[in-house]
Amino acid sequence: MARIIVAQFITLDGVVEDPDGSGGTPFGGWCFRHGPAAISGDKFHYGSILQTGIFLFGRRTWEAFAAMWPAREETDAFARALNAADKAVVTGGDVDLSRWRSSRRVAADPIGWARQTAAERDVVLIGSGSLVERFVEAGVVDEYRLRVFPTATGAGRRLFPDGVALDLVSVEQVGPTSLVIATPSAQGR
Repeated sequence: MARIIVAQFITLDGVVEDPDGSGGTPFGGWCFRHGPAAISGDKFHYGSILQTGIFLFGRRTWEAFAAMWPAREETDAFARALNAADKAVVTGGDVDLSRWRSSRRVAADPIGWARQTAAERDVVLIGSGSLVERFVEAGVVDEYRLRVFPTATGAGRRLFPDGVALDLVSVEQVGPTSLVIATPSAQGR
């Protein structure tokens, strides 16, 4: 059985909202304040998941990534790998899937779809606050890959607004950020 993985940029105080500042919040843009090296490349150590897994996005996050990543392909090896990876976007409306190759649509029951897909391959949720929130509340996340930034915003949507018990798998410091890999603890499930 494969895993359902949540990959998120997160602040020290647990905020995941508006890391790039596109949401227009007063605290937004916190991840870009640490320079391009903090966010470029395979910062979540996807490795072979880029070839064997599938990346799941909410519509707004998918559209933002579809506008950004294809243009980086000529100069960025990670962009080439992400562009080639299988992707799915959760949306009840129309979306032009041709904007980002290897994309498909999930129209209904994304949790059921992810569970069924994870029977054979890893499913990675990237960004997509409301979608991630649904998966966290349903208790179906097998692993969290959190790129922790040394910033506390004091406001914004938190990944775990009600708290959670996690088991630490690993921590790696890379420049000003750390990658924390954790799994829900047996008592937290």
